[in-house]
Amino acid sequence: MSDTGERQAEDMTVPRHGRLPKRSATKTYLKLAASVIAVLAVTATSVVAYAAVDLVQSIKPGTELEDEHLLAGVPDIGAMEGGLSFLLVGSDKRPADGSFGDPEEDSAVLNDVTMLLHISQDHSHVEVVSFPRDMIVPVPECPDPVDPESGPLSSMSGVPLNSVLGHGGLGCVVSTISQLTGVPITVAGVVEFNGVAALSEAVGGVEVCLADRVDDDYSGLHLDAGTHSISGYEALAFLRTRHGVGDGSDLGRIASQQAFLASLARTLQSDGTLSDPVKLYSIAKAVLSNMELSNALQNPTTLVSIAKTLQGTDLSKIAFVQYPTEYSDDRTRVLPSDSADAVNAALQADQPLVIDPTAIDNSEFGTVADPAAPPAEAPAEAPATEASAPPAAPLPDDVTGMTGDTVRCAKANEG
Repeated sequence: MSDTGERQAEDMTVPRHGRLPKRSATKTYLKLAASVIAVLAVTATSVVAYAAVDLVQSIKPGTELEDEHLLAGVPDIGAMEGGLSFLLVGSDKRPADGSFGDPEEDSAVLNDVTMLLHISQDHSHVEVVSFPRDMIVPVPECPDPVDPESGPLSSMSGVPLNSVLGHGGLGCVVSTISQLTGVPITVAGVVEFNGVAALSEAVGGVEVCLADRVDDDYSGLHLDAGTHSISGYEALAFLRTRHGVGDGSDLGRIASQQAFLASLARTLQSDGTLSDPVKLYSIAKAVLSNMELSNALQNPTTLVSIAKTLQGTDLSKIAFVQYPTEYSDDRTRVLPSDSADAVNAALQADQPLVIDPTAIDNSEFGTVADPAAPPAEAPAEAPATEASAPPAAPLPDDVTGMTGDTVRCAKANEG
């Protein structure tokens, strides 16, 4: 997007953001302590007592979602009919310690990153769909997080997606994406700057590839071409950089974020990361300490269940997809394109998003193939299985993305 478009989005008046409801602390902590002990007891008995108390104390109050009632009676969150959909929101709210500028003057409550993680009912495939921050969307009525008794906040039309968090909080972002895609979303979370840094450190760093040297003073990313293992605030800078990669837009940033996430998926499946009790504890600590989670994710066993599902999914069946859009006439915003209907339909049917791995090569905002990797092949049609839906058809060739087994390199913005 243009700098003008970004300023317009960031200059929008943020009406308010919600106070979280109070809960019974004693009852909640006793329940969570029991669940944490149950999880860690099978992995590292020597640290159970310390970890249980420490993790429980890290948990922040939860957020109620419109569709979380669908989890009632589900014995395992991974056994949801139609699959499990988890919305991850990245807020650009600056930390209170001033490490990224004045938290009052230099930031607003914007959902700078919005991603939908969909785990299929049979765990055979996973989709991570990224929605551009400047995409124009309609917003449904949402509960007022500041004063729920006053009635819902009014619906809106023609607003940038990144303004929704400030308008109605996490629940409103979830309702907006659920309405857009037609997919019920039962769990969600908001992560801020420090959370991204902490998670990348907890997994021991994430390997990324750069086709060119990137220098971006806006995000603070300065890296030579080649492969690097990054963590902490360097990883945050990589995920934030927009001016330094691709065509300098949010679409280019999404492409490099997908390369990072694919590498993170490979990291989680390698070296026994999720079976290492120390790393597992560190990941749980990073998540619980730095994220606002919906009610169903307050239980650490749920987080572990989701992580274990990702660990067992074939990397080639983990697809990172950019929600298809087209530019507005003034190129300051984007609108869902006709191909978005195909993405929505596949998600609703719990079918894999089958992308053409070469489509991103023709995109001005995409990453480039790893020079050391073999050439990509066009996707084969998925075979039909007994009592299953018809095999998923490949998505239109303007739908770009990559799979978890693919290494792609961020390219520098020539501007």
